[in-house]
Amino acid sequence: MANVQLEFQASAGEADPQSRPLLVLGQLHNLHRLPWAQLRGKLQPRVTEEIWQSALSTLNPNPTDSCPLYLNYATVAALPSRVSRHNSPSAAQFITRLVRNCLPGGVNRCIVVVCERSEVFASACALARAFPLFTHRSSASRRTEKKTVTVEFFLVGQNNGPIEVATLKCLASATEGVRLAARIVDTPCNEMNTDNFLEEIKKVGKDLGITPTIIRDEELKERGFGGIYGVGKAALHPPALAVLSHTPDGATQTIAWVGKGIVYDTGGLSIKGKTTMPGMKRDCGGAAAILGAFRATVKQGFKDNLHAVFCLAENAVGPRATRPDDIHVLYSGKTVEINNTDAEGRLILADGVAYACKDLGADIILDMATLTGAQGIATGKYHAAVLTNNEEWEKACVKAGRNCGDLVHPLVYCPELHFSEFTSAVADMKNSVADRDNTPSSCAGLFIASHIGFDWPGVWVHIDIAAPVHAGERATGYGVALLLSLFGGASEDPLLNMVSPLGCNGESPTEDMERDSKRRRLV
Repeated sequence: MANVQLEFQASAGEADPQSRPLLVLGQLHNLHRLPWAQLRGKLQPRVTEEIWQSALSTLNPNPTDSCPLYLNYATVAALPSRVSRHNSPSAAQFITRLVRNCLPGGVNRCIVVVCERSEVFASACALARAFPLFTHRSSASRRTEKKTVTVEFFLVGQNNGPIEVATLKCLASATEGVRLAARIVDTPCNEMNTDNFLEEIKKVGKDLGITPTIIRDEELKERGFGGIYGVGKAALHPPALAVLSHTPDGATQTIAWVGKGIVYDTGGLSIKGKTTMPGMKRDCGGAAAILGAFRATVKQGFKDNLHAVFCLAENAVGPRATRPDDIHVLYSGKTVEINNTDAEGRLILADGVAYACKDLGADIILDMATLTGAQGIATGKYHAAVLTNNEEWEKACVKAGRNCGDLVHPLVYCPELHFSEFTSAVADMKNSVADRDNTPSSCAGLFIASHIGFDWPGVWVHIDIAAPVHAGERATGYGVALLLSLFGGASEDPLLNMVSPLGCNGESPTEDMERDSKRRRLV
């Protein structure tokens, strides 16, 4: 999969499936609406219309089903006929599974997706997850041929005209962002250390014509970033705060995305066990998603100030490592008594959101992180958890998740009941809760929010992606599609506007407010 190139085309053209294997994918009622004339050139002479109709009649998705049409060269696969209200209408997770299981092998392959226009974006991002980029298998290194998967959408239902060139460009940008994020998360720390993560940020910056701001190592300490410095100071590769800033003319508000980039988490001196430490290369998933989303968002024309803030560190064990009982002064000026060095992500993010507030003047701050193992218990493997000071943004996150396939479900936001879990006798707060049975995922998010203040008038959104950042042993690139959808209302791109629950598309929860300079799109 590592050398696969995804190409989105309005028409994939005609080819014998023996030379270009084919997968046709969609909900069963949509597959029945696909005209044989649309498929004939992709299946003949191997598959007749009678075989096609017969295959459709045998499909009984529960929740999915598939049927070979011609040996292993052509397959039709059916998605669930119905999904629940907390799932995406696109059935995105099932798309990824079916592509992995049913797409025939070959150097040049084709996928035809039959869906409604509103499901195109989520379906494309789901396809991207089926083709991870990272591999170190020796057999892969010996292969020189490039593989191509051509994707064609056949639209049914309302607004079922042809796919526009602008839409194809947006799908390419979004899926490249998903695969970039997944590649970073899949790469182990002996390669994806903080130095190399910074190189990834610089590459994206160069591609977009943006020079990143980077604060590293002892400069972090000197400038008061006690959270990032304290977590990463024991590692061979020093910690860093990096910022990519997009500041277009005419912007009327400022948005900051803050990503947790723990390139490896041993737990520090509160060390993880031998069964819980493997997989901690994924602890940079929030920062990776923000990097992939920032690249795609700027490429598609973002109309407001957008800052991507990357909090990078390796939580290592060594003579310089933070000890339980140490007290750090964070960038907010608040003091934190460390009672668990394995609760490190909130420390670096606290510095990141404080910087976004104090130095970047953000109106909207969103942080994304693989923050708590409890997230998977609270909202499951497929739904990230959202915690926010704004009810309308909570609803928007849930809707954006359904629109794009990166599912989201709310956590309890109640700082007056929960923040006392961090009470310290000698500092402003501790970094880990007193009672782990008292909504620890909510509490972890509240720790971050406390460093901009619970009375801060802007919008703060926290997305915990600990579980959906991976499926089995592979990264999913989770978060890229969610950010593109959630903030699509501030994009020039028509497709992102369509999948966004906020902005100028007639569905903004604040559309009744006055249209002053701060209320134009998202707040």
